[in-house]
Amino acid sequence: QVRLVQSGGGLVQPGGSLRLSCAASGFKFSNYAMGWYRQAPGEERELVAGITRASGSTSYRDSVKGRFTISRDDVESTVSLQMNSLKPEDTAIYYCAADPSYTSLVAGFDVRSWGRGTQVTVSS
Repeated sequence: QVRLVQSGGGLVQPGGSLRLSCAASGFKFSNYAMGWYRQAPGEERELVAGITRASGSTSYRDSVKGRFTISRDDVESTVSLQMNSLKPEDTAIYYCAADPSYTSLVAGFDVRSWGRGTQVTVSS
């Protein structure tokens, strides 16, 4: 059974930092591309960051470049998102995502597995 269990998140002031983690089980983690999506109220779900399998190449949406870092640990089967210099517009529910195809993952189309989501609120 494929499972993505998320942890982290919460309330932070503007300029602060948070770290999200996602623990995977039920599939061969190293064979999957991983990513983080977010969805703000009334908005579409959007890709925040993705990381390929094997090479671990990364990509980010423009609004988080230089502030967020995605990383993976294939031994522990985890993917993390370090978020620094957080802004109120980063407020959203964040979802971990997994798919064997990086193309499918970043397209958000028919993604194999999703985490349940975790709330990130940036507010003073």
